[in-house]
Amino acid sequence: MPTKTSTPREATRKKRRRTSHLKDVPPTLDLREQLRKVCQQTAAKLDKSSPLSKEELERIARGLLTDQNQPEGYLGWIMVVLSSEFWRDQVAATPPSRRLFLLPHCLKHAEGCPADYDQFGLDCKTCGACSIADFRTQAEELGYKVLVAEGSPIVMKIIVSGYVDAIVGVACLNVLEKAIDKVLLAGIPCMAVPLLSSDCRNTSVDEPWVSELIGIQQAPVTTQTNTYLHLLRSASGMFEADGLKKIVPRVRSGPSLAEMNGEGIGGLDPVAATEAISHDFLARGGKYARPFITLAAYDALTGGNATTYDGATAATKIPSFVKSVALSIETFHKASLVHDDIQDDDAHRYGEPTLHRKYGTATAINVGDYLIGLGYRLVSREAAEMGGETCADLLDRLADAHLRLSEGQGAELLWRDARNKPLSPLDALKIYALKTAPAFEAALLCGVRCAQPLGELEVPLKQLAKHLGVAFQVLNDLKDWHGDDDNKLAAGLDALGGRPTLLWALATESLEGDDRDRLTELAENDSLDNAVRVQEIRRLYQQAGVFEKAHQLVDKYQVRAEQLADSVEPEPLRRLLYYLIDTVLERQAETEPVLVTPTLAS
Repeated sequence: MPTKTSTPREATRKKRRRTSHLKDVPPTLDLREQLRKVCQQTAAKLDKSSPLSKEELERIARGLLTDQNQPEGYLGWIMVVLSSEFWRDQVAATPPSRRLFLLPHCLKHAEGCPADYDQFGLDCKTCGACSIADFRTQAEELGYKVLVAEGSPIVMKIIVSGYVDAIVGVACLNVLEKAIDKVLLAGIPCMAVPLLSSDCRNTSVDEPWVSELIGIQQAPVTTQTNTYLHLLRSASGMFEADGLKKIVPRVRSGPSLAEMNGEGIGGLDPVAATEAISHDFLARGGKYARPFITLAAYDALTGGNATTYDGATAATKIPSFVKSVALSIETFHKASLVHDDIQDDDAHRYGEPTLHRKYGTATAINVGDYLIGLGYRLVSREAAEMGGETCADLLDRLADAHLRLSEGQGAELLWRDARNKPLSPLDALKIYALKTAPAFEAALLCGVRCAQPLGELEVPLKQLAKHLGVAFQVLNDLKDWHGDDDNKLAAGLDALGGRPTLLWALATESLEGDDRDRLTELAENDSLDNAVRVQEIRRLYQQAGVFEKAHQLVDKYQVRAEQLADSVEPEPLRRLLYYLIDTVLERQAETEPVLVTPTLAS
């Protein structure tokens, strides 16, 4: 019998910790081969009906290291190899034409490499100086799609878009650590060979291992692992042109913005322009996490059929009214982004100018209002299919979430406009509970309500959504100090913009005298150079221990959310909640990888 891998979260829950000391690579090929064989033997005994969680993977890997009398420093390496062996049969059963081969740019020789990056990625000159050309040629001859880049976000986009069903990759342990959370927890078959160092220049790899993984093939396996891939694809597909046309067809005639060939809105019928801009923004960017939550919650309460390995058919059979509700959740979210960008005067959203910068503030406000109306109409027009009572309940929940979000945003704006008013950490957390948590709550509860009355699930799910939303917003505050490639394109803008963040509240609570006065001066005196202001605010935040305190609060709220999830039934819903907690509260990588503009090989 396969070994069950499921472990209660309360038994494996760990505080956030540094992992740099856990990323050593076994120094000899003989030792690596020995440990890989042990991983193969262990993986063969595991129950493969559900993906391994990171906690389960670490527990098993630590046991292997103890049994083999090996140091803790090999833990990261062992986890990657063990996870790869867990997925070996399912990757092998996936046709090569449905696999993605992921290569890191750092395998090239940095000095003297004649290759450049073009629209297709690394334009390898096949000079023979490194192994990239050999691996790429081997993979492409088998039908792989090849990507020379690093980082899990682009990989997830490719997976969700439906191009591939499995991944074979080469990467350093820093990159693979992050990928385990995002890719493997979703239930996507994946095998990887760790680089022998994480230096990001002139690295090397066990080349026979890579060649072996590229070529593995076998007949379909009998045990397939549950996956959220089909639901992720279903959520993403709703925002493609055909998906939007089916669920929310345009009422006004005329071309879309995409069909205007760069002319903008000037050539549109003025009456049709608001709808055109709204549909264009609805389809643009984002991870579509909220509609995924709604679809997945509905599926979890109706048997979980769409999470089986062959659940693509089940995902297509989710009732149209559920998809309309899921789409409405994203519509409300996009409306809030339009208005939020105006209130904060942000310059970018999804890597492009924000709507108010592009079309003017008045037009952007109107587009946000239109999206709100569209969200309610998406639900109300499904009353006949879902039933009047269900429809009324959903509309009431959406309206309640809308009101609380507006209260939270209003509190933030009033504090920002009255800068002399003190902000305590508790005040900031109250704002977050109002501003961010309602969106998660609405997405989750509406999905459940589409399947059945909420009953005893209502209270714990509301509490869980609150903890998840608050922790997510704190992480977003921390992200502001790393920069944001999609939206803000710079670090520290929340502090410069006078937004009432938890980080600011923690700093003003901890700092005293001249330091506290200096922090206020830096935030208010825009005559100073912004780079200097950000640098000094960061120093004061570090002096006050702000970043570490914020991380501790994220850990605290995550533990509370997990404790609530521990007792939720049925099991498919509990599994979904764990997945949401792990993915929504994904931490910044301890060591950021060097990012390369990725493209699919032709």
